[in-house]
Amino acid sequence: MACARVPLDEQQVTEPGPLGKEHTLPALHPTRKEDRCFVPYKSPPEDGSPAEVEEFMEHAKFIVEDLEWLLTLPHDKFWCQVVFDDSLQRCLDSYLRQAPRGLDLASLPSSPAVADMQRSVHRAVFLTFLRMATHKESKENFLTPAVFGEIIYENFLFDIPKILDLCVLFGKGNSQLLHKMLENIFTQQPSYYSDLDETVPTVLQVFDTILGKCGLHSEGATAMEPMKLNAHKQPTAMAMSQQDLVDLILYLCDSTTTIHAFLDIFPAACSSFHSHGFLSRLTSFYETAVPDLEKAVRKRNFDDKGLQQDLWKRLSHSCRKMVETAHLLLHHTCLQPILEGGENMQTFAEELLQHFTSFLPEKRFLSDYDEQFPIADDISLLQQALPLIDETRMSYLLQGVESAWDSVGRRRPHSQARHQGAAGGAGAASTGFKFQEARELEGGEGLRGADAMLDVPGKGNHVQGVVSEGELESLLTCIRDLLPDLGEGFLLACLHEYDYNSELVINNILEDRLAPNLDKLDRAMPRPVKEVLPDVLDVRSNVFDDDEFDIFRRDQVDMSRIWKGRRKGESVREMLNDKKHIAEQKSRYQAYETVVDEVVIQPGESAETYGLDDDYDDEYDDTYDMGQVGANDLDGDSLLNRRPFTIPQILRKGNKPELEEEGEDEEEEETLQNNVNRDQFVQDPALLRERAEARRAAMHQRKGFRPEQRPNNVVGQAKGQGQTQETLIDRRKKEANKSRGANHNRRNMADRKRNKGMIPS
Repeated sequence: MACARVPLDEQQVTEPGPLGKEHTLPALHPTRKEDRCFVPYKSPPEDGSPAEVEEFMEHAKFIVEDLEWLLTLPHDKFWCQVVFDDSLQRCLDSYLRQAPRGLDLASLPSSPAVADMQRSVHRAVFLTFLRMATHKESKENFLTPAVFGEIIYENFLFDIPKILDLCVLFGKGNSQLLHKMLENIFTQQPSYYSDLDETVPTVLQVFDTILGKCGLHSEGATAMEPMKLNAHKQPTAMAMSQQDLVDLILYLCDSTTTIHAFLDIFPAACSSFHSHGFLSRLTSFYETAVPDLEKAVRKRNFDDKGLQQDLWKRLSHSCRKMVETAHLLLHHTCLQPILEGGENMQTFAEELLQHFTSFLPEKRFLSDYDEQFPIADDISLLQQALPLIDETRMSYLLQGVESAWDSVGRRRPHSQARHQGAAGGAGAASTGFKFQEARELEGGEGLRGADAMLDVPGKGNHVQGVVSEGELESLLTCIRDLLPDLGEGFLLACLHEYDYNSELVINNILEDRLAPNLDKLDRAMPRPVKEVLPDVLDVRSNVFDDDEFDIFRRDQVDMSRIWKGRRKGESVREMLNDKKHIAEQKSRYQAYETVVDEVVIQPGESAETYGLDDDYDDEYDDTYDMGQVGANDLDGDSLLNRRPFTIPQILRKGNKPELEEEGEDEEEEETLQNNVNRDQFVQDPALLRERAEARRAAMHQRKGFRPEQRPNNVVGQAKGQGQTQETLIDRRKKEANKSRGANHNRRNMADRKRNKGMIPS
């Protein structure tokens, strides 16, 4: 037996030889392997025929017995069997390839015996892989970590494809155990990280393969290689055969589910996917391929409606997994470091914002991503973690999200609606199917994804009030795709009756359970004609209305009078020599040649005889004809006696307003204006100053002027004795204002002094 507390890879065992002689062997040796044949696994039959069910039960029973025997072996025997038994590896590989996935369980036979046997095989395989991923079972039974990593890597006990299958098969309910398994495998053998880096381009090739099968291709930076010019054009999803469409959707569903399960269980792999630009390729594929596949599943005629329902469920599931995969990549590569408060928070925040900005052109993907993982919540986290983040950029991103919802013709759901299952809503509204069994997939997981991307507003839920024009057209289109013989007027009445719930309308029409008022309507009733609003040109009001060039109201316009630039054959000399306008005006000016001051009308004649107008001529203004100035007498009672005649203000001579200026009087100004010779007479200066002072005092008293309490004092005290504060202030004022009237108006001021007797004449 093996020695205690010694790694299995260093242990030696002694066993009897072929001739009965004992010999020593390593604990891990091919001769210690038991001869046992493990049968390969076969999936349960779909049709459930007794013969196939019996065959499956027999094979599954052998597998369960063999694996249970393997699990009961001691540590050394177990590893000898695992490393050197090829049939065991073929059995395990066959189960990973052919075992039904989560979405396949619904199509299995409902026999309890088959289900129990499948669960037994599933459990035995998982326990086998779990023991294979454990290098230390106890203190006595363990392998050297480095040797363990070499054994599982060199003998292909685990590789990247196997790990992906393990995640998708056993991830539900065993995520913690699987996470420990993968963490141990990648830790003890780092070479698996390099294998993962080489596997990511192969995973990306899946998207290009699906696009190529649909007759599409990636464009721009997301394309792995340029499109060949001589490439054969593939049929579109609508034109390909039904079997090809089924295979394509199954391939997409299996790939997206596997990738999501692996990244969800082992988040450390997100960095490898992120480094290869997986996120941008995923969003571009989503925006390009999903609408075509949706249209193909909805529009094509399937003989088996159950098959169409199954394809729709798988496509919806695939879309949801793609959205969740994008969220996993963003969370573990950008959001998680920010929440942990690392050193490069600003770098991770910038990278996250760049990803959100790259989502803006992908309208369908952005709206579906925002429905499951609101971008506003992530932006709120960024604002809390980084208060200095650009608010303008945040507002731009939120407006872009709103624009994406508007562009796909959908209404943004309330926060309460984010947790509801989406299997029945828009799917039933667009295809007429009832997806009750699609509400619970993979053990109760709600289906969301492609059904959320249909152009049915509100996802078939009740829409209270009046819907918008775009939403109404979308509802009508979805119903008419299913029931093309019904008129739009009848469908509008049905939608109005059932609160614009398209699913309920379709269901009641098919089951003939419409309301009595709807049964009375003609089912081919057309849509009521809208009242066409008058054209703006018809209700305009313009000064050019109804003229000879009004092209909006006249069908015929004299084009000979319209030209661009100078008219052909026209010259300036000819235009000046043209005297037609003189002849046209000659008769008008001849009427002014004869001027008659007074025309005497003979008795029996009228003014019309002489071409005169007999009407009163009011051109003459006789307003002041009755104003006989100087001839007023007391002969009669006239208006002039009661109200004296006054000259209107406008006809009076202008009187200049009185200007009150300090030191000036009106008599002096009048004397200066009337005297031609200013030196004829000089008054007594003392008298003039006395009069001026009296007038100044009267004016100050009339205006309420109070003289300054303190006169200016710029002289101050003698030099050397210091100056008061008032003196300094007065000096500054004088210095600041001394140039106010320096050399201006010198001649007038000299004349003024001379008139006052200050200058001898």
